[in-house]
Amino acid sequence: MSAAEKLDSDLEIFRAEARRWLEENFPPSLKGRGGMMIGEDGPDASADFGRWKKAVAAKGWGTPTWPTQYGGGGLTARQARVLQQEMNRIGAFSPIGGMGVMMFGPTLLEYGSEQQKKKHIPGIVKGDVWWCQGYSEPGAGSDLASLRTQCVDKGDHFLVNGQKIWTSGAQFADWCFCLVRTDNTKKHEGISFLLIDMKSPGVEVRPIQLISGNSPFCETFFTDVKVPKENLVGPLNGGWTIGKRLLQFERQGIGSGVGGGGLSRGGEQRQLHDVAKAYLGADDKGRLTDSELRARIVSNQMDARAFILTVQRAMTESKGNQGPSAATSIMKNAGSRIGQERAELLVEIMGSRGLGWEGEGFTQTELDTVRGWLGGKATTIYGGSFEIQNNIISKRILGLLDHQ
Repeated sequence: MSAAEKLDSDLEIFRAEARRWLEENFPPSLKGRGGMMIGEDGPDASADFGRWKKAVAAKGWGTPTWPTQYGGGGLTARQARVLQQEMNRIGAFSPIGGMGVMMFGPTLLEYGSEQQKKKHIPGIVKGDVWWCQGYSEPGAGSDLASLRTQCVDKGDHFLVNGQKIWTSGAQFADWCFCLVRTDNTKKHEGISFLLIDMKSPGVEVRPIQLISGNSPFCETFFTDVKVPKENLVGPLNGGWTIGKRLLQFERQGIGSGVGGGGLSRGGEQRQLHDVAKAYLGADDKGRLTDSELRARIVSNQMDARAFILTVQRAMTESKGNQGPSAATSIMKNAGSRIGQERAELLVEIMGSRGLGWEGEGFTQTELDTVRGWLGGKATTIYGGSFEIQNNIISKRILGLLDHQ
């Protein structure tokens, strides 16, 4: 047996093991559920979800390629891909999610000290510790390097004062990975990457209500917050490099999903053609009578499928090289556009039923769709705006330079 044949054989053995384990442990009641970011009411607290999370955490399969010494699955990229395929086959999902998995964990594995990894990675792997992101400020959004949250060296600790904005899930978070100003004489070179316990005295969180009616984002205030020096990741004033790397992981995570409305309250995404047939009907051949709408639906579904395949390939390549690259900016913009187009189509298909905000005259799914459509408008803003991503693409991928 050649080495390639042996590898394929081992992979099929793993597939059989993964399939058997998933069928034995995944609760059918959770079938079709989607992304496990913190929702409006916090993390899912249902009994079935709790049992599923505990089982996945014990295997380390919520973070399948992370090192086993920190609780990760220790799988190869090919094994992780097989695991995802088997989860997709039965409608399963990873119950271990949030910013710790998507952004902070991968960054800490690259830049954190061994002590920091041992302290923080296991809680992320088990889904027991939730993280939020302290980046944007009222005066530092697209120009993030203008941030002013002050971090002063007090000898045996740091003292932090300032404000962050759009802090996703801060009302539920245990910890915050935060960019702070440690040198006021330099811009990019005066920023440090600091970990802040959200239960520290002086931390105040105020949820912000959005146009969708939800409050996933918050204002976060730091008033004389004491932070142990051991919570500094990387060198003092070296946070900009770490912060940029984390943003690549964030854009990869945002770009890997095509959302923007149309999710049921349980998190299951409905197919456009099924929704169209339910609201508009079909001809005697089972086709939508509106050929123009039919073509637009097919176009969106084709874009979404091609996008998902491209993301899967890019994620596989990133695991074999040096992690995500500037190409994540392309994924972020493409995924946002496809998701917003899908949400627009859903509302259009529903007609007057797609105008509901509240009241008994609309189903819960219709109300969720409208709110999801509005909430999805933010996808081209958060994680770096559409324009910021275009700048990154033009400079780092296309090699274009600014000309005065």
